[in-house]
Amino acid sequence: MKNLSNIIIVAAVGMTLTGCGIYSKYEQKTQAPSDAFGATVLDGASATSETSIAQVSWREFFTDPLLQQLIEQVLANNTDLNSARIAVEKSEAALKAAKMAYLPSLYFSPQASIASYDGGKASKAYDLPLQLSMDIDVFGSITNKKRAAKAVVLQAQMQQEAVRANLISLTAQQYFLLQVLDRQLDILTQTDRLWNESLATEQALWENGKAYSTAVNQMEASYLNVKTQIVDTRRNIRAVENVICKLLAVSPQHINRQKWGGSYMSPAGAQSNGQQACNAMPDFSEQQMFDTKYLHLGVPAMMLEHRPDIRMANHAMEEAFYNTAAARSAFYPTITLSGSAGWTNNAGGIIDNPGKLLLSAIAQLTQPIFARGRLIANKKIASLTEEDLQKKYVQTVINAGNQVNEAMADCMAAREKQSFYKRQVEVLQQAYAGTHELMDNGKATYIEVLTAQEALLNAQLSQAMNMYNAAEAVVALYIALGGGAE
Repeated sequence: MKNLSNIIIVAAVGMTLTGCGIYSKYEQKTQAPSDAFGATVLDGASATSETSIAQVSWREFFTDPLLQQLIEQVLANNTDLNSARIAVEKSEAALKAAKMAYLPSLYFSPQASIASYDGGKASKAYDLPLQLSMDIDVFGSITNKKRAAKAVVLQAQMQQEAVRANLISLTAQQYFLLQVLDRQLDILTQTDRLWNESLATEQALWENGKAYSTAVNQMEASYLNVKTQIVDTRRNIRAVENVICKLLAVSPQHINRQKWGGSYMSPAGAQSNGQQACNAMPDFSEQQMFDTKYLHLGVPAMMLEHRPDIRMANHAMEEAFYNTAAARSAFYPTITLSGSAGWTNNAGGIIDNPGKLLLSAIAQLTQPIFARGRLIANKKIASLTEEDLQKKYVQTVINAGNQVNEAMADCMAAREKQSFYKRQVEVLQQAYAGTHELMDNGKATYIEVLTAQEALLNAQLSQAMNMYNAAEAVVALYIALGGGAE
């Protein structure tokens, strides 16, 4: 016991003189860029506001009940999210094992032997011991490994949140794309009916000798082109439904949805009465998606609190910090206490029946002197990994700010184009109606009518797609700021 006391005293003195730093707790020292969002600040959308749309729950952000139900089903059934959940549980199991490393290990290892010398009487010996072994964490090796394991758990949790937010974003965007495709299909169907009437008019003029057959052929070709676009749009609808079904982990099937404009997003988040964010604009397509003053960014530092990838990068630095500390701990002595207690009839080669109780205790100190460079290499690798993750953390923040900037730029571009598309559709509708009337009276050629028809159709389809682009940009901004975690 005196030797054991001496070993512990020597180890404690060594820790006091040289090893205090290996018990230090992680503190984030890597500074992220303060202007992560860049210089883009839209009308009324401040990058320094105290609130952020990221603080809004996705159930409040997406008010369409069918979309809410769809997101719930995706979060419940998606395979990737289930894998992320399993990864969290695995890391939690590893953390539990790391915590248990403080406790002694206990084994029951019975042994029996039989021996006979030169044909003599056989002697039977047995041992029924309980063996105990315990590592004393004098220099923080176990503590640092436990803290590193906890950082791994936090990273797994952040990865799960990232997968969750990505699924919410993807589901919402695909749902809105379905709505826009439905709207485009309605436009094409109405155009099909109108162009069929134009074709019938041109055929009547040809039959009365007031038009050429080439005019009828051109009209019919354009009419058939609309038919092919209807087929393509229906095929695209099926493709988007299949994408959503894969997210749901179900076989291909129809996806229920409202018509475009049946509900709205609520990026303001502060509408306690649930009213529309912009009462001056009754059309859903020109509400939240085109009024950026309701898209609260919040201060850049808030993004660090909400985005799971940034928090995951921080926990990765934390893990690397403790791994480096554990690598330094390997240079210091390790102390192991072991012992056994049990029954045996083998007392130093003397067989004694019945057996007696045997107790033993051993204290061992191991100080590395030469490990063929392994300890030095491990410490170097851990330090380089820590340095690499610090730079990656900064890059993660820069990438996140870039995503916010891009999403805001997309919002502004969609807003600016919407007024142009709206006016373009209005004047083209007037041009089409006037040209068709002139053709009926023989004062306009079929080429003028065709040009007006095709220009109107393209403008209507582009306007519908711009609505989707706006919705997609709002969803992207919501996720880029860290929304979807709740």
